[in-house]
Amino acid sequence: MPPAGFMPAYVGLGSNLDDPAAQLDAALEALAALPDTRRVVVSGRYRNPPMGPQDQPDYLNAVAGLLTRLPAEVLLAALHGIEDAQGRHRDGPRWGPRTLDLDLLAYGNLRAESAALTLPHPGICSRPFVLVPLAEVAPGLHLPDGRSVAALAAAVDASALRREAN
Repeated sequence: MPPAGFMPAYVGLGSNLDDPAAQLDAALEALAALPDTRRVVVSGRYRNPPMGPQDQPDYLNAVAGLLTRLPAEVLLAALHGIEDAQGRHRDGPRWGPRTLDLDLLAYGNLRAESAALTLPHPGICSRPFVLVPLAEVAPGLHLPDGRSVAALAAAVDASALRREAN
């Protein structure tokens, strides 16, 4: 159980530009420095082909588990601020290359759907580069609809993922 007032949240991290490992390191430091937030767990790092246009470098992905008192919308805005601080440009092609991508994957059992925020993240169930590291850090996690993250990870084709040495 999280401490009183704290909500568990999971953030997907990805980068394929400007030294992706350093981008993830900097993002993890920034997550740990967020107000009213504790970074409690980080997955291994996984290299995988891009989901979008194939004429870009492979991505490096991970998942961080947080405990936070920030409301989901405020946490998402903080994630966008970290992306911006690390040179993220939002004017490129969808699923194009980027210095940093931070996705709020889950926030407790909250279900939300608005123009700014959808929870759980709609791509969780189909993306091995999200499911495998998420199941690594939260093997007992169930999505609000009851589906087990571990079972989803076991069923997804993760053959293109390569775990990086720590």
